[in-house]
Amino acid sequence: MTTSNPQPAAEASVEPETTTPAKPDSDKGIAFKDLKLDQRLLDAITEIGFTHCTPIQAETLPFTLACEDLIGQAQTGTGKTAAFLITAIQSMLEVPIDKKDRFASEPRVLALAPTRELAMQIAKDAEQLCAHTGHNVVTVVGGMNYDKQRDQLQNEIVDILVATPGRLIDFLGSQDVFLDQLDLLILDEADRMLDMGFIPDVKRIIRKCTPKEERQTLLFSATFNQDVLNLASMWTRNAEFVEIEPEQKTAERVKQTVYLVSEDEKLTVLVNYFKRDGVDKAIVFANRRDQCRDLEENLRNQGVKVAMMSGEIAQNKRLKTLDQFKRGAIQVLVATDVAGRGIHVDGVTHVFNYNLPENAEDYVHRIGRTGRAGQHGISVSLAGEDDSFSLPAIETYISQKLTATVPEEDLTAPLEKPPLAKRRGRRPSGGRPSGGRSSGGRHSRPRRN
Repeated sequence: MTTSNPQPAAEASVEPETTTPAKPDSDKGIAFKDLKLDQRLLDAITEIGFTHCTPIQAETLPFTLACEDLIGQAQTGTGKTAAFLITAIQSMLEVPIDKKDRFASEPRVLALAPTRELAMQIAKDAEQLCAHTGHNVVTVVGGMNYDKQRDQLQNEIVDILVATPGRLIDFLGSQDVFLDQLDLLILDEADRMLDMGFIPDVKRIIRKCTPKEERQTLLFSATFNQDVLNLASMWTRNAEFVEIEPEQKTAERVKQTVYLVSEDEKLTVLVNYFKRDGVDKAIVFANRRDQCRDLEENLRNQGVKVAMMSGEIAQNKRLKTLDQFKRGAIQVLVATDVAGRGIHVDGVTHVFNYNLPENAEDYVHRIGRTGRAGQHGISVSLAGEDDSFSLPAIETYISQKLTATVPEEDLTAPLEKPPLAKRRGRRPSGGRPSGGRSSGGRHSRPRRN
């Protein structure tokens, strides 16, 4: 564990502070039962199977449970979600508000996430942790039933609202949700929000929130660049900064292999690798949607149990696909980076980079889908003539030399069927799907003093 003192730009009004809580004496770290949590929350934590805090939880919870603003940085899969959800639920339990004093469409906690899959995972975790507390978790994301989400906002007392920026902007515009009674604002994967161009939307959302002096604000992510830190300094108040930095940015339990291949050899090597023992659940990453579509069709043509996850697929189908993958009915998922951020599935044995990512940080996030929860995993990258140029930047970022080799003989065996011809001109037009906003006027509601 290391801490650092980030230096925001001179115009930023607040600079995150760095403080390191004392390390616990136990080799296992801090036990949740020692954090003086409400028994109802502690019971849910125990039922999930948690007993001791992960490093990011141990370092952040003493601050966040004391109502401090915080910026937390740690690798993906280390427990950031549980850290901020435990804080949110404990806060509401300590300061309960009678339902007769609450009104629909006014959440107490808002958790913003950049992708639908991540938002759905946060909501699922929140529901588990709220199993004995009675708190209501509502999720608003694009690609799912707009009218159902609006009905929940208008007619239910919302304790925790989990949202993606685009859909939340829709509901703010139609005045179906109000954020001026917010106690806690959570921004998850702020760096990804910046990369995906969501910052203007996030700024609009934050302007609708309770002033930062009257709310607690938490930002968690695997990486923070200076731009994100500058934004964080404007959105938080005297924030603590906690960084859990491993010796290597990539998971120690993941064996990494790079095969030097031509573009025409990639499919052959990939299909033959799937025939090896131990490839139980695999995720294959490609850089673009059209590459994912062509790859999925080719793998299915070769008899592989495969499905695709990308932003163009309807959310209900994506959830069904993810469930089939978890149950083992699907062996291989083909995904883009955006979809891959929300895939949190235990037991993923292999991650394949059909294309090396252009951004070195995405390499870390991709292989972080395997080797989770103390398990070992395997990462295989297929470096062709073009994407091999990405290797030096990846090696510099992870501070690790990747050994590149040619595929073994069994991986170059001819395929049973010839590859399908690529179909051109199929890429759909971009843009965010419309929300089907209601034409009704402002949803009337009394104000809470």
